Amino acid sequence: MPLFQKPAGTPEEIAASRPLEIQPAEVATFDEETWYRRAFRGENAPQLTLRAVVLGSLLGFLLAFTNLYVGLKTGWGLGVAITACIVSFSLWNLCLRIGLARSPLSILESNCMQSTASAAGYSTGSTMVSATPALLMLSVTAENPTGRHLPWPVLAGWTFFLALLGVALAIPMKRNMINQEKLRFPSGIAAAVTLQSLYSQGKEAAAKGKALFYAALVAAVPPLIMDLPFRRPTPERPYKGLVPDTSSIFDWLPVPGRDPKTGAGFHASDWNFVLDNKLVMIAAGALTGPRICFSMVVGGLILMYSVGPAAVADGAARSAGRAWRDIGIWIGAPMMISAGLLTFFTQWRTIVRAMGGFGRTGKSTYATAEVPGSWFFGLGLVATVGVLFIGHTQFFIPWHLGLIAVLLTFFLSLVACRATGESDITPIGAMGKVTQLVYGVLIPQNATANLMTASITANAAASSADLLTDLKSGYLLGAHPRRQFLAQLMGVFTGTAATIIGFRLLVPDASVFTGSGGAQPTFAAPSAQAWLAVARVFQEGIGHLHVMARHGMVWGLLVGSILSALEIALPKYRRFIPSPIGIGLGFILPFFNPLSMLLGAVGAWLWSRRNPAHADRYVVPVSSGIIAGESIVSVAIALVNNVFLRR
Repeated sequence: MPLFQKPAGTPEEIAASRPLEIQPAEVATFDEETWYRRAFRGENAPQLTLRAVVLGSLLGFLLAFTNLYVGLKTGWGLGVAITACIVSFSLWNLCLRIGLARSPLSILESNCMQSTASAAGYSTGSTMVSATPALLMLSVTAENPTGRHLPWPVLAGWTFFLALLGVALAIPMKRNMINQEKLRFPSGIAAAVTLQSLYSQGKEAAAKGKALFYAALVAAVPPLIMDLPFRRPTPERPYKGLVPDTSSIFDWLPVPGRDPKTGAGFHASDWNFVLDNKLVMIAAGALTGPRICFSMVVGGLILMYSVGPAAVADGAARSAGRAWRDIGIWIGAPMMISAGLLTFFTQWRTIVRAMGGFGRTGKSTYATAEVPGSWFFGLGLVATVGVLFIGHTQFFIPWHLGLIAVLLTFFLSLVACRATGESDITPIGAMGKVTQLVYGVLIPQNATANLMTASITANAAASSADLLTDLKSGYLLGAHPRRQFLAQLMGVFTGTAATIIGFRLLVPDASVFTGSGGAQPTFAAPSAQAWLAVARVFQEGIGHLHVMARHGMVWGLLVGSILSALEIALPKYRRFIPSPIGIGLGFILPFFNPLSMLLGAVGAWLWSRRNPAHADRYVVPVSSGIIAGESIVSVAIALVNNVFLRR
């Protein structure tokens, strides 16, 4: 049997490739044998075609830049499957109209395409916004203030083997979690419903595609006029672009604190209370929602009006503009850690179900299209050997401790995938922190090993959960599981290349995270900052911290635990309880980021109140278009600035 299938060409083949008459919601209720009888499209239905994989790889390559860019800004990754579905459907129809394509892309081909794009654009990037930037910042010294990058072959191998490990770990979970327990995997359901609606409502699909395209064009303009060096900086105009990337329009607001060197009172802009003139964080806020964004602003205001001035006066923060890095990190990171871990460990039923359900797939004469167990052992062995070899030779992780990390990753990925299936939230941050705490005890002086063992868990968990989410959408559309798995596997290669290229372009050195010459850093990298803080505590000991930072850690752990406990105890009132994750992020981000996200969240909320149907149709395409437009153009500008114009 050839690897790639031939696309449907004749009218009969095209008709046979049409979407199921059964809606995804009904398919979701089928048991395994009913699914094989009524929903499975069979062995010969075209889905793993060369054109689907190529299109998914190209889209995933570009979307990987968007996730990397947003991840370095906010610490979050955004799913790309729905965006890939809308873009590919619109592009292929355009190709049909102008004669570049001869036959339509079937719904199962589109499903395979979004699996490839999702693997490339999402599942390979977790380590690039957490452990890898943290390791770069860890290498900064007085003699080498820009830090030291990992050699790109090492980074590429590490990224590839971690993603491969996650893909392999998902194989034994699929039948149990999707076919038999029928876990929801809400994002997978959303992708399937989106594809079904695109193929049944062509006009709506075209409208969404246009909205995404026009939003991308608008968002591409700010980085062009702000980041390209059109002019030489001067003391009066310290920016290189035609216009600055922030505006100090809030300096009329009263803010506390005085500069200890000059005695002059601070302005709002000194605390990063400025307007970000770019659009990506507004779009991210529209997708995130009001509760998290409002909580982030609350955290930022507490830092600005309470903690920050005291830290500057006491010497715990070097300046108002650096307060979020000097003192905020020691409050926000513990808050996020305690909240994530408490939530994780209180989901003990999920953990028990995950361990109890593993391997109980039962026997079925219908399960001939499933991924065989031999693939799990083969791919898992290759990935494990690759991870252990690079971990030992490059990060000084002893062989036996590296193997323990892989085994721990299997357990934690199992739990993370079940959490994703039940709630659509993949707790990769909490997973990484569990590993950091374990290795902080096993090898406390090795901060590099602490970071990179945690990245094994976080990246593999993200990759496993992403694959199962995509397999859920395929299940609802009647796709061939083994062929969809191969499509996802192919996306790992493209995603590895894209994330390495994007990271090296966006991050020429550590100054983009630490700032230089008194300027704010280009990327706040909150996930990396939190990981680095934990690693340094274990490496240097808590006694090396400023006393105010030590007190901040206690308060952060306490407040994070209390707010998480309230969320768990009062689920009906959860929307009224400030998010501990949001408040923690507000402490470790420059204030203009939470402010922009709140503007986006409020705008999307007002839109949904005024016209719910219109907002439901266009918020995601418009926001995704803004993120894609600014991110891709910013990567291109980074290429120009760092390669062609670098002096």
